[in-house]
This record gives sequence, C-alpha cells and structure tokens, in this order.
Amino acid sequence: MFNFEKLDVWQRANEFADLVYKVTKTFPKDKRFGLTDQMRRAAVSVSSNIAEGSARSSRNDNARFLEIATGSLFEVVAQSFISRRQGFLTEPDFKTLYATADELGRMLSGLRRSLRESARTE
Repeated sequence: MFNFEKLDVWQRANEFADLVYKVTKTFPKDKRFGLTDQMRRAAVSVSSNIAEGSARSSRNDNARFLEIATGSLFEVVAQSFISRRQGFLTEPDFKTLYATADELGRMLSGLRRSLRESARTE
C-alpha cells in the first residue's frame, strides 16, 4: 500500500472524481470534448496531486501539491456553475457536487495548514 492511500482526503478525492464522472455522463455528446472532459480531468487532478505531493521529500513541497489539488477542485466548482446555467447539470446534482467539493476543500486546507505548521517547527 502506498502512503497516500491511507489518507482520508485522497479517498474522498477519488469519490469526488467518481461523482463528477457520474453527473457528466448525462451531458450532451457535443460537450464531450469540451466541458465534460475538462471537468473530468480537473476532478482526477485532485487525487493525482494529493498522491504526487505525498511522494515529495519536504512538507512544503507536499503542501504545494495540495494547493494545486485545491485549484483543480475549484476549477470543477466553477465549471459546475456553468454546467448548471447551461442546463447540463440538474440542481440536485449541482448541490451534491458543490457540497462534496466544499467538504473536500476543507480537508485539503486542513492538511495543507498542518503540513506548513509542522514544516515551520522542524
């Protein structure tokens, strides 16, 4: 088992990616190579950056990858607003996606803060 697999935030990020894949399945086919793929790539980037950061030798480097993961998460949120406005995303799916992203964002922020604080005390 890799060390990142034990992280609750990484497991939650994978669940978030599953959710994004699920809700974008209903998007119009002509959006497949635009909004659909962009949302999916950004969602996958969240867990990928958590994993990559965990392999870094310093806590500050790890925290930087968590910042990138947070940016990807925010990207999905922004695209969710557009998707809802365009009628591709239902209101219940939007609310679920938003609430999940909010929780994941708090988890990422807490882990990043913890890493930065522990890096200062070393």
